[in-house]
Amino acid sequence: MRRALLFCLALLSLSAQAFELQPFTASYTADWKQLPISGSAERNLKALGNGRWELDFEASMLVASLSEVSVLTLENDTFLPVSYRFKRGGMGKSKEIELDFDWQQKQVMGTDRDQSIHLPLNRGLLDKSTYQLALQHDVADGKTSMSYQVVDGDEIDTYDFRVLGEERVRTKAGLIDAIKVERVRDPTKSNRKTVLWFAKDWDFLLVRLHQVEKDGKEYQIMLKQGEVAGRQVQGKAE
Repeated sequence: MRRALLFCLALLSLSAQAFELQPFTASYTADWKQLPISGSAERNLKALGNGRWELDFEASMLVASLSEVSVLTLENDTFLPVSYRFKRGGMGKSKEIELDFDWQQKQVMGTDRDQSIHLPLNRGLLDKSTYQLALQHDVADGKTSMSYQVVDGDEIDTYDFRVLGEERVRTKAGLIDAIKVERVRDPTKSNRKTVLWFAKDWDFLLVRLHQVEKDGKEYQIMLKQGEVAGRQVQGKAE
């Protein structure tokens, strides 16, 4: 009996560790295939206190900029978004989104391109930034197929992902052993493609992202340098 109890406690401990958030900072090169110039991107996760975390993503180049900020909490292995802000300017149409998640009233309120958003809020619902953290930690937990409910415009959409396997990624920080994941979409409804690579030895930090839009435009970010829980990311030598 005692041995069984200790075994169960050990399993609970491992489960808690799998979902323990670690602060990180990462800088990337950002490239648009259709343009002859490169940009830069930054992705950071920091603790705000009182159990809140802030996830920031910033990307910029001469003709375009993008900013995405989520505030969230983690409760009983579940990510709970608090607020989401998105702003894009420059190349193409500008776009701005502001969402607030009221867990007491169980509703999402905000605006998307000046359109009012009002949606029901249940545990498991995520914003377009927080789901990336959930994906990162589910991959770390060994899952190979994942599905998330995400606020997308004035509706709730399902984002599906699957693990494609392991792949070594060449970055400016060195060679990184990564788990390759793709967004699963219905090819009869969308020809967009999204592939992500998460570093196995660095708390599954995002090291590469490749996106192909509906119009064929391609976008990629690749890790330059990073730090996870105070440790500098160092890849393997070639």
